[in-house]
Amino acid sequence: MLILHDDMTALSTISPAEMQRVVAKYMAWSDKIARSGHLRGGEKLCEEGGKHLSAKGGTLVVKDGPFAEAKEVVGGYFVIEAKDYTEATTIAGDCPHLALGGRIELREIDPMPEPTP
Repeated sequence: MLILHDDMTALSTISPAEMQRVVAKYMAWSDKIARSGHLRGGEKLCEEGGKHLSAKGGTLVVKDGPFAEAKEVVGGYFVIEAKDYTEATTIAGDCPHLALGGRIELREIDPMPEPTP
């Protein structure tokens, strides 16, 4: 899984026209890895809304998110298929997110067992 971290201060200076060019770059990149058979999914996360959940003393605590006060947020993700971290790093290495100043967290997914009926 490629978790895309964004610097919100850098994104705030992009014009709408530039944002359209950025979206086109992401679409071209995702089309490329889909054609190579490595793309399994992915989405951009909404910029507004979200919740932070925690438990304190057995009580669910819900706060508004996402991280309005933070400099960096998770802006989206891609799920890819790769044989190992080396191949995944190569696939992610030309993601436009890096050229735009973002950071990618690369994590292996450990599938959960199927629930028993």
